[in-house]
Amino acid sequence: MSASSTVLPERATHQQTRTFNQQLVLRALHDHSPLSRADLARLTGLTRTSVGDLVGTLIDAGLIEEVGRGPSSGGKSPILLRVAPDGRHLIGLDLGEAQIRGAVVNLNGDILRSIHLPLDGRDGDAALELVFELVDALRADDRSHLLGIGVGAPGIIDTRTGTVRWSVLNWAELRLGPELEDRYGMPVVVANDSHAAALAELTFFRRPRPNNLIVIRVGRGVGAGIILNGQLFQGDGYGAGEFGHITMTGTDALCRCGKEGCLETIASMRALVDAAGALEPSITDEGGLFAAFHADVTGIRRIVLDAARQLGVAVGWLIGVLNVQHVLLVGPVAEFGGDWLDEVRRHARASVLPLLARDTQIEFGHVHDDVVVLGASALLMEQQLGLALIR
Repeated sequence: MSASSTVLPERATHQQTRTFNQQLVLRALHDHSPLSRADLARLTGLTRTSVGDLVGTLIDAGLIEEVGRGPSSGGKSPILLRVAPDGRHLIGLDLGEAQIRGAVVNLNGDILRSIHLPLDGRDGDAALELVFELVDALRADDRSHLLGIGVGAPGIIDTRTGTVRWSVLNWAELRLGPELEDRYGMPVVVANDSHAAALAELTFFRRPRPNNLIVIRVGRGVGAGIILNGQLFQGDGYGAGEFGHITMTGTDALCRCGKEGCLETIASMRALVDAAGALEPSITDEGGLFAAFHADVTGIRRIVLDAARQLGVAVGWLIGVLNVQHVLLVGPVAEFGGDWLDEVRRHARASVLPLLARDTQIEFGHVHDDVVVLGASALLMEQQLGLALIR
């Protein structure tokens, strides 16, 4: 999304206009650093006088910094600017089903420090207390000016109010964002974990940024984050991308959501480990499954590739509905490598019009254990410093 595509509210106050213009400058520097003041004026459409004033304010606030001089075009060499990586730190959280992880992140998306805590079967209030314990530990180790807290969690999340509508952590209508804000006195944003993964790809790993993108996260669950016209699309009920719970033919396995035959009961890492373990009892975790798959253990490759085919069919449905030409697959499934990806591609393309299939790229995304942490951090950065990615 171009910096100029966001529209100011009607009758914007002087302060709203100034804040908006600061966000234009920060977004341009985040996406294109290093830039001179003249570059910023050209990219943002602001006057050089306005840019100079805004740059001075942002330097004083510690958010941007001068980083030397650029090449001269005949006159004095321009001073180059960039976002100051450590101008602010923030806390990113990934509230998974088996463990919760958190990290202190800088404005470049660098993980400065991280902590992982096992859930050990805790859910409900006990899981919430563990979240507080994790944030307390991260704050104790970082006395810098924290921008806020970004949270990625499984389930249906109302990002505008910070409410977890439903989650496998046995949360229902939990006002997680407000509870964290009240406890820590700083801004908090909460998003679905797959939505956060999409934001991480868009913000930190894709240059140039695509206007449309689907990021499918396959871990203990299956979900998608959808970027349309440069913005995160959540749907009317905040459940866009919950396609792990669409019903597939040929299975009646009970899903944790209460339904039978969900895609997640076939294609998730949890389902694959269970199916492989039933065939080969020595396989009890993801590491054992990966090893058996790559060692061509009898029957294991068939289980994994059959699941890839079913996932591919579902991906094809997404392509047919949205006609998005960039599809990324992230999560531990990347360890299966090219054979698994080829099956997903083949069956996705077979499930959609040939013209749409031909123009669609399906590939692995950035392999990063902290992709949800980074995505939740990106969402907070966009809310506090940049232009909204929520739609």
